[in-house]
Amino acid sequence: MYPTMAYAAQSATQPLGPFQIARREVGPHDISIDIQYCGVCHTDQHFVLDEWQSSVYPIVPGHEIIGRVDKVGDHVTDFKSGDQAAVGCMVDSCQHCEACAKGLEQYCQNTPTFTYNDRDRFTGQPTFGGYSDKIVVTENFVFKVPESLDPRAAAPLLCAGVTTYSTLRHWKIGKGHNVGIVGLGGLGHMGVKLAKAMGAHVTVFTTSPWKLADAPRLGADEAVLSTDKEAMKQYASSLDFILSTIPESHDINPYVALLKRDGTLVILGAIEPLEPGLDVDLLAFRRRSIASSLIGSIEETKEIIDFCAKNNIVADVEVIPIQKINEAYERMRKGDVKYRFVIDMASLK
Repeated sequence: MYPTMAYAAQSATQPLGPFQIARREVGPHDISIDIQYCGVCHTDQHFVLDEWQSSVYPIVPGHEIIGRVDKVGDHVTDFKSGDQAAVGCMVDSCQHCEACAKGLEQYCQNTPTFTYNDRDRFTGQPTFGGYSDKIVVTENFVFKVPESLDPRAAAPLLCAGVTTYSTLRHWKIGKGHNVGIVGLGGLGHMGVKLAKAMGAHVTVFTTSPWKLADAPRLGADEAVLSTDKEAMKQYASSLDFILSTIPESHDINPYVALLKRDGTLVILGAIEPLEPGLDVDLLAFRRRSIASSLIGSIEETKEIIDFCAKNNIVADVEVIPIQKINEAYERMRKGDVKYRFVIDMASLK
């Protein structure tokens, strides 16, 4: 184990601050990465504030990690020192269950090892995320990042990007589909860019009037203020597919009503009970479906990195020093970010 500087939350009521953690020594199949940039996800804030009642302190958040390879294990052949590399939401899985065998590590039946707030499969010690100087990860969970991608703007591809990509890919979204994106934040703005690049007609639904004007810049064909009931009625039964990226409990019924017969709405943002409850008639009379999805697999993460490099897609980011992370959390809660905070980890040194 070797010491590494980080920023951590010590409890749900304390701000994040400097903290020294221990990373495991580099094993035969491990890669050590000097972290350059780390995206700030709503999930980070949920865990820091223990809003899902599963946080184990101290927590070092961060699972949108990009940096340079510092050292590789003796058996690593695909990476070398100096390579631009990335780590996402997982750092390991059992590798032998049915899900892992099918390349669906995010659904590992023995649970994947998450990048933070979990237990390292090698040492049994807590996993700590990307708000830190370095990270050591087994090679199968490290990704190559083309030099053509700006690492600051590419960091959010590791969660916000692949989470939306995995969903769009699974439901085979492409040319001829009318797709709705509910919420225009970190996940939502990536959903717009990816769905458009896949060939879909994209309509954004937002509660923020200022985002109506920004949605076309991101690639949306149309934008609707979801608090305007008359505007919403004009889109009734018009969409093949909807991604809901709202990161908290909300009324889903107005959006279900926008689906065509046999349309599907996938919930990505909220993993808590929806309010005030689902009107099942909205489903039954149009044979509509509601589903949910988790993060993407290792293969899908490789795919989205290549897809975005080919199509010149990156996130819209605001780069901050680590010392402004608590301020960023407050702004994120208010929706005051266009559209993803990314930490420049050089500020930690």
